[in-house]
Amino acid sequence: MMQSEYEFDLVVVGAGHAGCEAALAAARMGVRTAILTMNCDTIAQMSCNPAIGGIAKGQMVREIDALGGEMARVIDETGIQFRMLNRAKGPAMHSPRAQADKKAYQFAMKYRIEQQENLTLRQEVVEGVAVERGHVTGVRVRGGAVYRARAVVLTTGTFLQAIMHVGEAKTRGGRAGEGTTGALSESLRALGFELQRFKTGTPARLNGRTIDFSVLERQPGDADPQPFSFLTDRITQPQLDCYLTETNERVHELIRQNLHRAPMYSGQIQSTG
Repeated sequence: MMQSEYEFDLVVVGAGHAGCEAALAAARMGVRTAILTMNCDTIAQMSCNPAIGGIAKGQMVREIDALGGEMARVIDETGIQFRMLNRAKGPAMHSPRAQADKKAYQFAMKYRIEQQENLTLRQEVVEGVAVERGHVTGVRVRGGAVYRARAVVLTTGTFLQAIMHVGEAKTRGGRAGEGTTGALSESLRALGFELQRFKTGTPARLNGRTIDFSVLERQPGDADPQPFSFLTDRITQPQLDCYLTETNERVHELIRQNLHRAPMYSGQIQSTG
């Protein structure tokens, strides 16, 4: 059976925030680029917190924008609440943050990927980095195909031999309902890379129809929202409020009674993050 081969200058593995920016930047410089993702319908998906920016991160988004990146323009189109954090402090501490319509953000970024000249989007599971005589030559994907390239950028996020912890339950996967790419991890290890395990957490999702907003503290966005991108004149997206609440002694008691079962305290997760 003949093995399929594809030729590119650059292959980007992963289509999250970093992968999208890397692929778009290369393609706009005239580099024949392929961006490979396990699922074309989850490009730039906001799996954890549906927001862009914040302390330090907001400055980074604006720096990416100054270099021709896309995140700032997409969040300006799809943000539903903009706030400048740390206003009580000096200007150097001011940090822009925007809550996103997460699906609108995802669709807008996917559209840009699909429309970009010199950029090819493919749904593939990358299982190894191809190396010949000490130089990277591309990647191998599930099914046996090879994407040849002069350079490879790995932006795999949480998907390398990932383990998800939900309470005491532990399953393999890079995101709820999705798999992992353990073979790529083994390929990197075989090439001499030292792999370490990192930890990230995600907040619970609540059904808005079950929340009594009348007892919560309303937190509106800025009256005159400032765009992230230097190319955006003004924010035209309709804005929404956020709401604040607090725990109470009853919640604290439930936590104390079950703290020994939490993965961070039971030893199930070996991390200090």
